[in-house]
Amino acid sequence: MFETLYRYSRVLVRHLNGPAAEERDRFVTHCAEAGAARESVLHLASELLLVAQRLDIDGTRAFAPEEIWSAADRWVRHQRRHGRIRTARFSRQRFVQVATDWLRFLGRLEAAPVMRSAGADFVDEFSAYMRLERGLSPHTVHNRCWHVQAFLTWLDEQDGSSGAATLEQVDAFLARRGAQGWCRVSIATAASALRSFFAHMAARGRCSHRFAAGIEGPRLFKHEALPVGPRWDDVQRLVASTQTDRPQDIRDRAILLLLAVYGLRCGEVVALTVDDIEWERDILHVTRPKQRCKQDYPLTTDVGNSILRYLQQVRPRCASRSLFLTIKAPIKPLAPSSLHHLVASRMRALYIRCPRHGPHALRHACATHLVAEGLSLKQIGDHLGHRSPYATRTYAKVDLVGLRQVADFSLGGLL
Repeated sequence: MFETLYRYSRVLVRHLNGPAAEERDRFVTHCAEAGAARESVLHLASELLLVAQRLDIDGTRAFAPEEIWSAADRWVRHQRRHGRIRTARFSRQRFVQVATDWLRFLGRLEAAPVMRSAGADFVDEFSAYMRLERGLSPHTVHNRCWHVQAFLTWLDEQDGSSGAATLEQVDAFLARRGAQGWCRVSIATAASALRSFFAHMAARGRCSHRFAAGIEGPRLFKHEALPVGPRWDDVQRLVASTQTDRPQDIRDRAILLLLAVYGLRCGEVVALTVDDIEWERDILHVTRPKQRCKQDYPLTTDVGNSILRYLQQVRPRCASRSLFLTIKAPIKPLAPSSLHHLVASRMRALYIRCPRHGPHALRHACATHLVAEGLSLKQIGDHLGHRSPYATRTYAKVDLVGLRQVADFSLGGLL
């Protein structure tokens, strides 16, 4: 790899004759094959040579993180002695990052000791119960465990334990969430997770059966709020803003169309693979995690053309079968949080007024648009992948045409 990077023989010889040349060459080649730009690979190779000179890499022993930090500190002191004070902090971070990644790639980095959080055994047991006995989805299990772990960590900071928790402490924890800006729905979700956890603890004889029943969240009212999606003309303006030749815009256009046209959840979009598109039949296969099945959609022309352009011009070549990948190295599948930033940043840049700026807002906009087009709630629910018409009823409140017909209904001589 060094022969293809460097043209000057003096520089090439320095890298070839440096310590651990073969190990450095393997890591540089790995990063280049992962999609790193040539300039990034050049910087990496130079930093690797420095790391190899500062660490005694010969042999097969593993390195502890403390050894890397110590070597980085010696390098910083060397720079300061030569008047490079401004770059010292950045150099230390760069040294530690490159050395850690390289040694991990070689399998010669000692694993840092895992610090078990408060009540981790209880959370693991609760997670296994929900997965194996209740059969809940991984997403539900993850969310409930997250709320429970947050409570147990907070309780440990208050010098308590899960076995000695009181209802007053649960109320104080939920009130603290409200003071941090959580909405009533989020607080109610946390209360539900804690109620489920302590019901499980009671079944194991670790607390009273009345404890779970005493956990109450804020009062929620059915269908109290309107859908929070943007107007459809704002959605069209959002999609139109990606009509450029920039690689990121080409990718984001395909994502925005999937969110707006099909009303997909962000987790469903990032779970798409290149095998989920049947180009011969123009079919899009979407994995529905709540129903634990796949749902087929006809692939519209606009969506199909956007995905095809992304695949042909932008998508990096790699072994991953995920449809949407990062543009820059390291190349990896997009995470749901990446989609939230993608949508929110673009909506704010266009000054789109909406209570929420995220992928789910486009799902609401899709449903509201279908209501305005005259589709029935059953058809809308099927399109959104709802398990029952109950979940679709909230969109009836935005059917202004239907509401006006109800308002204009004459009761004749009954009054």
